[in-house]
Amino acid sequence: MPLQNRVTPFGDVIADPARGLFTGNRGCLCDEAGKLARRRWRLKAWITCQLSFKGWWRPVMQPRVWTELFFLDEATALAAGHRPCALCRRAAYNAYRRAWAEAQGLAKPPKATEMDSQLHRERTRRDRGKVTFRARVAELPDGTMVRLPGPTRKAALIQNGRFMEWTPSGYVGTHPRIADIVEVLTPKSSVAALAAGYRPLLHVSSDPVAAKD
Repeated sequence: MPLQNRVTPFGDVIADPARGLFTGNRGCLCDEAGKLARRRWRLKAWITCQLSFKGWWRPVMQPRVWTELFFLDEATALAAGHRPCALCRRAAYNAYRRAWAEAQGLAKPPKATEMDSQLHRERTRRDRGKVTFRARVAELPDGTMVRLPGPTRKAALIQNGRFMEWTPSGYVGTHPRIADIVEVLTPKSSVAALAAGYRPLLHVSSDPVAAKD
């Protein structure tokens, strides 16, 4: 039975057997039985990490230590409200900080704690629901995640003028322009960083040509 440790673009944590490109955490989320507790974050530092770093290994879903979460790709992690880790993904972290500074007109890249505090306001409501906002499609950069219209919670990646439907195992199908104004899942600051040139690592299924090779 798969563990409940896969993160969706909505920030939900689900159980799914598919593998992702990244891990990360939000602090300790497991109870003493090693099951996901009710609370979905303990820290404001929501980070995205490499699956492998310096040969470090440990069992997942342990109590009293940070809980490993997993993401299909970096666009998924950004949509959920995470940012690159400063330790295991230093180059990506610095690129994200530079894009953040450029987008917000800052004289120098922000500290991690400054980004974490702003992202936390942009991703989580007081009732712990997800913060979203509405924007014109034409103003959204590649790498942004939006909600597909309809009664179900489905997300799509904007990439090369296409809307690619997200699933835990990859992107499926291509939707035409769904509307002029859409509900955006990726926090505003990460959208701005994407617009300023930050390039997230995407799952191979986001490129239909590469996915067939």
